[in-house]
Amino acid sequence: MSEYFEKSSRSCEGCQCMAPIFSFLNKEELKLVDANKIHVNFKAGETIKKQGTFMSHVLSVNSGLAKVYIEGIEGRSSILRIVKPTSFIGGPGIYFDQRHHFTITALTDSAVCFINLQVFKDILKGNQSFAEEFLRDFSRDVLRVYNRLIFLTQKQMPGRMADALLYLHDEIFNLPRFPMILSRFELADLSAMSRESAVKILRDFQKEGLVKISDHEMELFDVEALRKISRIG
Repeated sequence: MSEYFEKSSRSCEGCQCMAPIFSFLNKEELKLVDANKIHVNFKAGETIKKQGTFMSHVLSVNSGLAKVYIEGIEGRSSILRIVKPTSFIGGPGIYFDQRHHFTITALTDSAVCFINLQVFKDILKGNQSFAEEFLRDFSRDVLRVYNRLIFLTQKQMPGRMADALLYLHDEIFNLPRFPMILSRFELADLSAMSRESAVKILRDFQKEGLVKISDHEMELFDVEALRKISRIG
């Protein structure tokens, strides 16, 4: 995956992989963050944060990819989004109940900085620009959830699968050919359908010449056709 994403340095000062929100900190605040963070490397498949656990830190993803998902009933999950380098991960628990309301699992080898929650909140109180950017970032996350609810409730299954594939194309890789970071079952979780339905629709897409899927790679042959399926889905 090194061809897609860069590794990060371990010091906040001069780090090119920290979340953009931290560019609103002054030197003293950045030093405070640096002194109250832990840099952790994760292997693909390892859990970064578990839904329901105590929230002691906020996260800044430095390298790799991870999935953010809600664990539902009977072992079913709903993937909310894929996070990539320079993503900031907080959540409603910061000011609500200090609990994680979703699970985060590494899809590839990843590096994450865990920043002490109380230090983060103290800086928010004293830096208005930083606080406003935090609110903008949180608002964007809320809007993503609203938009996701719209396409999950108003589109048929082919439209939902087309949206999932376009999400990987448009927002994660910006390429028609990319690594198969999600299994077919995870694509079902991303598009809110049964695993059997997801496999069938992906098979139909392949028969129609829209996509090609192997164990390690996916290629979208007709992005515009997928956009049409998404629109009428």
